[in-house]
Amino acid sequence: VGLRALKRTLGELPKQKSVARFLLANMIYTDGLVSLFAFGGIYAASTFGWRTIQIGSFGILLAIAGTFGAWIGGKLDDRFGPKRVIAGSLTILLLALAAILLVDKDSILFVKVAPPVPGGPLFSGAAERAYLVLGCLIGAAGGPLQAASRSLLIRLAPRDRIAQYFGLFALTGKVTSFIGPLLIGVVTAVTASQKAGMAILVVFFAAGLALLARVRE
Repeated sequence: VGLRALKRTLGELPKQKSVARFLLANMIYTDGLVSLFAFGGIYAASTFGWRTIQIGSFGILLAIAGTFGAWIGGKLDDRFGPKRVIAGSLTILLLALAAILLVDKDSILFVKVAPPVPGGPLFSGAAERAYLVLGCLIGAAGGPLQAASRSLLIRLAPRDRIAQYFGLFALTGKVTSFIGPLLIGVVTAVTASQKAGMAILVVFFAAGLALLARVRE
């Protein structure tokens, strides 16, 4: 009975255009977000020579920023609706990622700064601190992006089959989760540049934002 109901739901999905577009958008931008979280520390370690303590501290700060971001995102969701929260979160992720790609050990957005002092205090370099701020922006945007996505699905899915659609939602968030890391690895290997590899994630967030614009609440 459950399989027959699932088959019926999948058959009707092309007619539910907004739900189908949203599930596709969620699949794309979730893949980008997971890849960004997975490779952010690796990219920083390569750029700044961070070791375990710096990467661990960076991860803790991202988690704290994500907590506050999700709380603020919930307030904004209540006031403006989940679609606007998702669009705002994706815009922040796009801008923060673009800025991170322009941060190097001795420069921020093409402006030369003093490099980190070897053996100095944690995050002593201006570029490192800029990376921390941008990373916290990413963490703060990632929380409401995931929470508001669930909130939007509740508004879009048929009331009598909400559990099935949440199952599809969970599936779309995982079924292609290997694509982002794979593309980052391939582009990095081909170009011999980690920046080029990370830049591919801009496409994920831009594509997710474009698909979201065609979703009607």
